[in-house]
Amino acid sequence: MLRLVKSAPPPLALRLDNISLCRGGRMVVDSLDLDVPAQGITAIMGPNGAGKSLSLRIMAGLVAPDRGACRHDFTGKQDIALVFQKPVLLRRTVRANLAHALALYGVPRARRKVRIAELLEFGRLGPIADSPARALSGGEQQRVAMVRALAAKPKLLLLDEPTASLDPQATDAIETLIRDTAAKGAAVVIVTHDRGQATRLADHVRFMHKGTLVEAAPASDFMLAQKSPEAQAYLAGKLLL
Repeated sequence: MLRLVKSAPPPLALRLDNISLCRGGRMVVDSLDLDVPAQGITAIMGPNGAGKSLSLRIMAGLVAPDRGACRHDFTGKQDIALVFQKPVLLRRTVRANLAHALALYGVPRARRKVRIAELLEFGRLGPIADSPARALSGGEQQRVAMVRALAAKPKLLLLDEPTASLDPQATDAIETLIRDTAAKGAAVVIVTHDRGQATRLADHVRFMHKGTLVEAAPASDFMLAQKSPEAQAYLAGKLLL
C-alpha cells in the first residue's frame, strides 16, 4: 500500500508571531504573522502604509511591538543587518567606512585589511575605495551601505526599498549584489513596490495590506496568479484604500 509521507516545513530564518503595533492611536501593524525562509530572497510587497518598513524594523530589533514576538535563533548582534532606503554613511572614504563597521563588529584589527579587500571586491568597489563616501552617486552610496552591512557576514539581510529613485544601471548593480549575497547563503528580505524587481529577484513573496499579511506564496506562483483580491488589485495598478 502506498504510504504518504509528509514533507517537513522549510526552515525559517525568522518569524513574526501575532505582531501588533499602534502609533498615534492607529494600528499600523495588526496581528501580523509573517515568516522568512532561511534560504533565498523574500520580497515584501504592498501599498504605502501597509506596514512593510515597520515590519523590517521589528525584525531588526529597532522597534519593539506592543504585542507579539519576533522569533529567531540568531545569537549575535551582527547576525541581522538592515539597510535603509537612504544610505547613512560616515564622512570618510569607502575603505574607512568598512573599517569602522568591522571595528564595531569586533573583528580583530589583524583581520580587517583582508576582510576590507574581500568586501571591496564583492561590491565591485575597488575603483572608488579611497573616494569620500558621501561624494559618491546615489547608487554607489547604496552599494557601500549594503557592503558595509555585510561586513560581519550576517545571516539575515533586510533591505528597505534599496533601489528607490536609482537609475537602471545603479539598480542592476544593487540587484546583482543582492543575488550574490543570497548565493552565499544569507537569507535576504527586500521591501519593494516594483513588480519587475520582485519578479527578477524573489523566491518568495509576502503581500501586506493595512498592517497584516494578506498573501504568502512562492514568487513564481504569486506573479502568475494572486489569490487575494487585494494583491490582484495592487498588481493591476489600482488604488487600495
